[in-house]
Amino acid sequence: MIIDYGATPPIEELSIGDGSHLANYRRVYASSEKAAARGEVDLDQWFRDCDAAGIGKTVIKARDVETTFGGRISNEEVAEVVARHPDRFIGFAGVDPNKGMTALRELEHAVTELGLKGLNVQCFENRLAPDDRRMYPLYAKCIELDIPVNIHVGINFSLKSSPEFGRPETLDRVLCDFPELRVCASPPGWPWVQELLAVAWRHPNLWIGLVAIRPRLMTVDHSGYGPLLQYGRTILKDRMIAGTAWPMQPMGRVIEEIRALPVDADIADLWLGGNAQRFLGM
Repeated sequence: MIIDYGATPPIEELSIGDGSHLANYRRVYASSEKAAARGEVDLDQWFRDCDAAGIGKTVIKARDVETTFGGRISNEEVAEVVARHPDRFIGFAGVDPNKGMTALRELEHAVTELGLKGLNVQCFENRLAPDDRRMYPLYAKCIELDIPVNIHVGINFSLKSSPEFGRPETLDRVLCDFPELRVCASPPGWPWVQELLAVAWRHPNLWIGLVAIRPRLMTVDHSGYGPLLQYGRTILKDRMIAGTAWPMQPMGRVIEEIRALPVDADIADLWLGGNAQRFLGM
């Protein structure tokens, strides 16, 4: 089964609000979003596109950036979407680490009462580095609840935040302090791809999310993504997880480009679902 590790289907509850702090993303991804028919696809068509691409389940993620940018996709809204389509979606909670104990209580409620399966933290939107001490109680709670955490790593294109919040080296400090924590770093660290690979090599509980990039770029000279292909088909083959990031790019194109990579079919299958199942504890 193909698991899309990260997409935002056309469902009103999954909108972050005006999203003005992300306006520059629309410029950067304009051509690929046009190919994905952003804003032109309803949910029925979206499900048909999933089926055509062979996608069985999609991870959808809550986000809380209220203290920094005033927006939120609530845990309750994500849980309601999952409840309406339980065979289609896996839900991640989203809390704002800047809220302290409130965030901790919201995470526990989201998992134990709402049934969400992981934590999503967009550090650049919270204006926090992954190793900020405000994150640490949440990591401890994730271990206690036996859930994984998704952390945005690599460049961000918001002109209202700093790229430094996505440096992979910060994850090394987190995983030294929390070796039991299951983390997926996604997107995969560009322009610090080799730095991320080094951290993943050091820590067996770090997965890499091939999300929001065109897979074919891993075969393009000087793109910066090439090392992902080399390590992803060898020593880190069990820790690559693919996601389409729809509507940032077409779902079918992502799956086709992964299948077209110079990677053995069994390794591509791991990237497209097998590794995600293990990361998610399915």
